[in-house]
Amino acid sequence: MKTPRDDKADFDTVLEIGAALSGVRASSSNRGVALKLDGELVACTAINPSAEPNSLMVCLDFKARDALIEKEPDTYYTTSHYLGYPCALVRLPKIGRPVLRNLLKKAVQFVGARNTMKARTKTATNTAKKTAKKASTGAGPAASRRL
Repeated sequence: MKTPRDDKADFDTVLEIGAALSGVRASSSNRGVALKLDGELVACTAINPSAEPNSLMVCLDFKARDALIEKEPDTYYTTSHYLGYPCALVRLPKIGRPVLRNLLKKAVQFVGARNTMKARTKTATNTAKKTAKKASTGAGPAASRRL
């Protein structure tokens, strides 16, 4: 029979749920657990001394973080260290598995969208650099019109 504690999350639960998410790599070390999507952090053990023990740092946009903290301040919080980063801190003993699963899915979507935006910016920047280089060396379309 399932007890209320069976529904609560811990770091093993984070690894289990994270490993089941598409494209996510789950890992652990002596510093804690980490979930990454294409090498970018999705969630990890909150290791800064300002974080409470058994807290998970989850990447989310600022608006989502603020809404979670306002709605459930006993579960979600931030500290001065994490305030400038798009993330929320989660008191794992206060969150159930289904809620954690949904939260991690949102974090994967956020990081995936951020990665897509970074890739587009990088492509646009590289294209602009190549165009500028061609223009400065005379290798662009104008060069082919010279006699």
